[in-house]
Amino acid sequence: MNLPPLSLYVHVPWCVQKCPYCDFNSHGQKGDIPEKEYVQHLIDDLKTDLHLVQGRKIHSIFIGGGTPSLLTGDAYVTLLSAVEQLIGLSEHCEITLEANPGTVETGRFKEYVAAGINRISIGVQSMQNDKLKALGRIHGADEATYAAQQAHDAGLTSFNLDLMHGLPGQSLDDALSDLKKVIALNPPHISWYQLTIEANTQFASKPPTLPADDILWDIQEQGQALLAAAGYQQYEISGYAKPGYQCQHNLNYWRFGDYLGIGCGAHAKVTDAKTGIITRTEKVKHPRGYMDLAKPYLFKQWRVEQQDLPFEFFMNRLRLFEPCPINDFTALTQLPLQSQAKALQQAVVKGLLIQTDNHWQVSQKGHRFLNDLLELFV
Repeated sequence: MNLPPLSLYVHVPWCVQKCPYCDFNSHGQKGDIPEKEYVQHLIDDLKTDLHLVQGRKIHSIFIGGGTPSLLTGDAYVTLLSAVEQLIGLSEHCEITLEANPGTVETGRFKEYVAAGINRISIGVQSMQNDKLKALGRIHGADEATYAAQQAHDAGLTSFNLDLMHGLPGQSLDDALSDLKKVIALNPPHISWYQLTIEANTQFASKPPTLPADDILWDIQEQGQALLAAAGYQQYEISGYAKPGYQCQHNLNYWRFGDYLGIGCGAHAKVTDAKTGIITRTEKVKHPRGYMDLAKPYLFKQWRVEQQDLPFEFFMNRLRLFEPCPINDFTALTQLPLQSQAKALQQAVVKGLLIQTDNHWQVSQKGHRFLNDLLELFV
């Protein structure tokens, strides 16, 4: 079978302090980060996964966290050189690094570009200091503005500003003011999404007061209009980009592509070229366990069963606003299209999905009621 593109996710688990809304695998920094040791473990971890590459080059790399910008440019020179030597990078490989707007991290942007990173995603979250404080962020609005300026000056191919709405105590005017300020910074890409309370977070144990549903709807509707008027095209649920600046790494996720995952708690999805079987893996989560030489990096591995494949495919693919080629379903799952005929018919009848001879397209109603659409494929 023809394998999908292969991406690489790299997880850096440390941050200065844990934010109360964060459910990612992140650990507050205590003392110096073991940078050289961790990078070597990342490389060794990658070596254990080389059998999953199956002749492909890396299509995109995303370095997430935690706060990957706590590591130096030299660390990424070493890591990316190893990826190039062990696997190889495609000609236009997108390499993204997540960063916070703190002055230490933004001072390294040019180092990161020199290391081969060509896209940075900056966690702005809000442009109002009281909201940033409520979110447990350690930067201020001025630092966010400075970070965007540094990104423009660093010679990056692209950069993203990450912004949340539906924050504790946030009004419609607050949310739209945040968005206008971020748009004025002219990033090629904006990730704009609603704060949700996740289990096992500080906010879950002590929930803040969030805006009422009617305010959230007004924020969403008026915010999308602001973004469209500024030239940002919505290409997935929370992704808005100027033409040509969509995040290629995220597109590979949503198009049901393959990806390797290295680092603490990193996940992977890989298709076997001979059998078409899709396997998912998860690495050891805690830094101490991950860097314990007596233990393997792999924590668990499981096959995606046939009955789960339709939901997994559509859960990813229907996030996107682009049409989905009908042939992709069978090509990427190895299942007959007829197996989903009833669910697809219901989706069309309910006005959630538009079907042509060659494509599916989520309708405006389908995007609004996406959970209802996805439940049809469970």
